[in-house]
Amino acid sequence: MTWKVPLLRKHDTSVRRRRGWTILGVMVACSLFLSGCAGNGTASSGWLPQGANGGQVTNNTGRVTSLWIGTWIAALSVGLIVWGLTIWVMVRFRRKKDDVGLPPQLRYNVPIEMLYTIVPVFMVAVLFYYTARDESALLDNSATPDVTVNVVAKQWSWDFNYVTANTYSSGVHTELDPKTGNPLNAMPVLYLPEGKRVQFVLNARDVIHSFWVPAFLQKLDMIPGRTNKFQVVPMEQGTYQGKCAELCGAYHSQMLFTVKVVSPAEYENQMQFLRTLGQTGQLPNTLNRSPLLPADLSSVPTPGSN
Repeated sequence: MTWKVPLLRKHDTSVRRRRGWTILGVMVACSLFLSGCAGNGTASSGWLPQGANGGQVTNNTGRVTSLWIGTWIAALSVGLIVWGLTIWVMVRFRRKKDDVGLPPQLRYNVPIEMLYTIVPVFMVAVLFYYTARDESALLDNSATPDVTVNVVAKQWSWDFNYVTANTYSSGVHTELDPKTGNPLNAMPVLYLPEGKRVQFVLNARDVIHSFWVPAFLQKLDMIPGRTNKFQVVPMEQGTYQGKCAELCGAYHSQMLFTVKVVSPAEYENQMQFLRTLGQTGQLPNTLNRSPLLPADLSSVPTPGSN
């Protein structure tokens, strides 16, 4: 008894072809639509946020953007080669009407095996080199900072110790009106001076958090009992959103803050305003879930001493 393989009719083939083009069109449309969703109140470059005027928000964002775009160019280049070879094989070796039986079967092609082994290893090595190079530069703390800010994360808010100015701002107080002293919004506000090198000293009071300002294209974990640091130079004045990027409990999604990059003169005015409110000294960053606000802050250890 012989079995016959039914041949596809032209109608079935055309239907499948149209269906394939439809799916491809939907995928392209979705990609274009989703590409417009980037941004946190800022413009975007290569699907990454950037300054409102198209500039770089910090001195590090250009490096991150270059690595991002370079990685995508390399990935798309490899994808085009793979897709091209796949389509070429499908067309070149497609089964003809007069073909019978199976095509010749090949085993052990040493050059091809070497190609698909060595090339991916080389690609990974190149990507690792540029990633390690940029990571080292982003975490370089050898330069002397103009301003040091100790950021203390806690469930589910933030404390900001302006170490250089010897003042502090707590998530309990949020942003205050300079005239009345009343709260203006429900989020803590971090002030940074434009054009000055800022060193962030990161500590967590209870569980693991992550300090993230999306427009800075840089974030770093905050681990209890450990101090992490990184430096940036804010290059463009504006208001940026900050958040915790590590799942830290029931109200993780509400652990937000605002970053205001202002002129050096305005920054000094804000530091003086905090002094007039009595917010001098430094809030402790010891391991404690409660919002510590001692009356006498003169004996509080300096940030990072824990």
